[in-house]
Amino acid sequence: MYPIRLTDRLDDDRTRIVLIGAPGPLSHADDDLGAEIAALAPAGQPAGTVQDFPRPLRRPAQVFLVHVGAGDEAGWRAAGAAAARAIPGDTPAQVQLSPGVAPEAVRGLAEGLWLGGYRYRDGREEPRTAEVELVTSTPQAYAGGLTQAEVAARATWLARDLTNTPPSIKNPDWIAEEISGAAANRPGTAVRVRSGAELARFGGLRAVGGGSKFRPCLVELTWSPPGATTHVVLVGKGITFDSGGISIKTREGMKRMKNDMAGAAAVAAATLGAADLGLPVRVTALLPLAENAVSGSAYRPGDVITHYDGTTSESTNSDAEGRLVLADALGYAAELEPDTVIDLATLTGAAPVALGPSIAALYSDSDELAAALQRAGAGAGERMWRMPLTGDYRELLRSDVADRHSSPTHGGGMAALFLREFTAAYADRWAHLDIAGPAWTDRTDEPEFTRGGTGWGARTLLRYLSALDGGQ
Repeated sequence: MYPIRLTDRLDDDRTRIVLIGAPGPLSHADDDLGAEIAALAPAGQPAGTVQDFPRPLRRPAQVFLVHVGAGDEAGWRAAGAAAARAIPGDTPAQVQLSPGVAPEAVRGLAEGLWLGGYRYRDGREEPRTAEVELVTSTPQAYAGGLTQAEVAARATWLARDLTNTPPSIKNPDWIAEEISGAAANRPGTAVRVRSGAELARFGGLRAVGGGSKFRPCLVELTWSPPGATTHVVLVGKGITFDSGGISIKTREGMKRMKNDMAGAAAVAAATLGAADLGLPVRVTALLPLAENAVSGSAYRPGDVITHYDGTTSESTNSDAEGRLVLADALGYAAELEPDTVIDLATLTGAAPVALGPSIAALYSDSDELAAALQRAGAGAGERMWRMPLTGDYRELLRSDVADRHSSPTHGGGMAALFLREFTAAYADRWAHLDIAGPAWTDRTDEPEFTRGGTGWGARTLLRYLSALDGGQ
């Protein structure tokens, strides 16, 4: 990522970013610049609105006016992202901060600057490289927030990179190697990769990955700080490409299925971020990784699968594969004696139909856990909506040939109910986030995102884990 640093000195030779709508934004602008901006910058513009203000033969010669809207953290994040998108990536810049600006506002601004500067590492667009300085008379007041913003943005960049990687490169072993490499230089982290005979009890993972020439695997990434008394297990769906298997998807439905491992990317990135922040919380990320392909060895509609905990499930739709690999991981999670389990998955088409493309579906029997995740998501700028887990719908999971039916022909919520069947040891401490909508965007009008993987969930999980330490 490109550098952002705090300084107490203005440099008139650098492009200047002036925030409009922030308290006292022109308090230390020179009189001429302040008067010009006051005449050109109408109040009340939406957060992220950018005005290019060239000043030939004057210093600074180039000024960008960026609106922060209502001035909340989301507005500052949008302003930072819009500024990063508007200013050429090789142009150093300075942002003027007003005296007394809240630390959370500056954290949001820095997050936005980094998020808006993202470009996929192997894409055609170059990422932003030039430094941005945040100018304030009290740099130390914002140092902690800047560190938190950097870790959150770095985690999001990693999740985006993993999601955007083409399936011609990305297979289960490749992701396992990427995660192992990322963890190698982080003391306190460890990675275990299970494959082959080690997956004997992981019937769902073996079934889903059985049609591909790329072997499935389970990555277990741990952050184990000394003295940690709380253990959070994060589970992420990791289908590196989803053809639908024998129940093959349509051409349109298959186009972006390289993103079907976005949940695994988010939980791995958040766990590495927890290590970077030194959070005193033990975190285990479980990534069941497989490619759902079509071949003579692919699992079939009607197959009965034995999961890790011994439960059997009947599958009548090989395109409902995510819940099968998650069921294994959730069953295994019980052996880790977790205090909390949270899973993220691009699981169903029903979620974006119900909530649109930008809001995740949250399922949990725990009001406390649901509220904590909603608070974390609100702070991170990642929206979610709590959905019901309707108990009397469990009858629809009944199978004549197995313990459960994994893919009943009914509407939304059935996948979450199926997953809950594997959480008996911790059902009151479990949450499921269906991120099928917000894990990917095709929009070009959101400055915090470029088209493709969004990294949704990495920042929410980091905020949640940080709050367990009494932080933000």
